[in-house]
Formats: sequence, structure tokens, C-alpha cells
Amino acid sequence: MFNNLIESSSHAREYKRRGSFLLFTTGVYAMLLVLGGVASIYAYDARLEEQSLEIVTLLPPVEVIPVQPEAVSRPNQPRETSHDESRVPERTIAMASVNNPVIVPPDISSKPNVNLPLPPGPVRITGGPDRDFGSGGGPGVPGGGGRVVVAPTQIVTLPDQPPPPDPPKPPKVISKGPITGLAISLPKPAYSEIAKRARIQGQVNVQVLIDEYGKVVSAKAVSGHPLLVLDAQKAALQARFSPTRLGDQPVKVSGVITYNFVLSN
Repeated sequence: MFNNLIESSSHAREYKRRGSFLLFTTGVYAMLLVLGGVASIYAYDARLEEQSLEIVTLLPPVEVIPVQPEAVSRPNQPRETSHDESRVPERTIAMASVNNPVIVPPDISSKPNVNLPLPPGPVRITGGPDRDFGSGGGPGVPGGGGRVVVAPTQIVTLPDQPPPPDPPKPPKVISKGPITGLAISLPKPAYSEIAKRARIQGQVNVQVLIDEYGKVVSAKAVSGHPLLVLDAQKAALQARFSPTRLGDQPVKVSGVITYNFVLSN
């Protein structure tokens, strides 16, 4: 009966041995990691001797705006130049060249013009004969001073272009009031069976708008029984009138057509 005996003992000693092994292993790995980190710090060469210790300050860019030279305004008046009078052409009158379309001649004549036009550049108006001088010099002009008065250019303002014609005005609408008797074609409205059975009769006034050709373009009942206004409006749209004119311009006409709905006995 007691041939097989099982010895049971506590496992605390085995657990303690395994825990000690785990702590020892963890400590060894942690020490190796710390030693590796310290060694890598000492092994890193930062090359501090090659680095520049100068301090560089970054400044924001400044936009440079160039200074524009101020335009010197000169009034339209004679100006004095220091040209030699012996080289300045002379003219009897100040007459512009035909190549200048801005200046309009003061008058028109059928006689040929014997005077020379103003040349480009300085010119002297003497009232005497026209004379031209070369650039290399020529006979001098009596008088000295070396100052030549240049006549200002005459600016002629061209007349404004005529304004464009006004667009055509839309046709006017003339109100004539009752226009039943003016119709050249006035179809009778239909009499609905519902209105007949209800014994409904009376007048229906329809406001119509007639175009320039005498055709009714719109119709709307303004009075009458609701069962009669629809047939009256349909009949008014089929009505025709003579075209109406106001002078020479065709116009539209607004008026009222009256329909009488009467039951037959």
C-alpha cells in the first residue's frame, strides 16, 4: 500500500536561485550598455579645432528704392540758346512744314507759297528773306550777342469727335381705355358648360396690350365671374387691331376689351 511514496518539498529554493540569476544577468547587460555609451562619447571626435568661433549675425534684407530724378517742367515760352547766330536759319514768317499735321494754317489760298517752312531746331524770324546756313558756317548776321530766340510750338487742339447718335428709344405705350369697337377681328369667347349649367352670365373686362403690328401680346381679366374670365382671355388673345402710329413711329396700345356673356333661352 505504501510502495510508491512521493516526496513533496518546498520550491522556494529553486525560485530564489532563478531570481538571483535573472538579477545578475540584468545587471551585467546594464553595465555593458553604460560602458558602451561612455566609450562612444570619448571616441567621438568633434573636431573643435577646425570650427570657427566667429559670431555671424543675420540681418533682414532692406529694399533699396532708387531715387527717380524729378522732371523739370518748362513752360511753353520762348527759350534762349547759346547757338551762333551765323549758323541759324532765317525765315520771313513762322510757317510749319506740311509734314506736321498738328498745326493748321491760318488761311487757305490758291496762290503758291513762296516762303520756306520752319526747319527743325532753332530758327530766327526776321521778316526778311528766307536764308539757310550750313553747319560749317556761313555769312554772319548783323548784330551780336550769340543768343537765338526760338519760337514756341503752337499746340492746336483738334475739335472733339461728334458724340455717337442716341440709341433708338423703345416704342411708347398709349393707353386708350375701352377699345372693343376698334378691333378689326374680335372672335367671340366660348361659353363653358359649367357656366351654362350654373346659369352664370354678365360682363368680363380684359386688359390687353397690342404691339406695333396690331397683335394682342398679353391679356388679363380685370373684372368678371371666375368661371368666365378664362374663356374671355383666350378670345382676347385672338383679337386683331390696326397698327397705331405716333407720327412716323409705331407704338404699342393698352386698352380694355369687354365681353358680354348672355344665356340663350
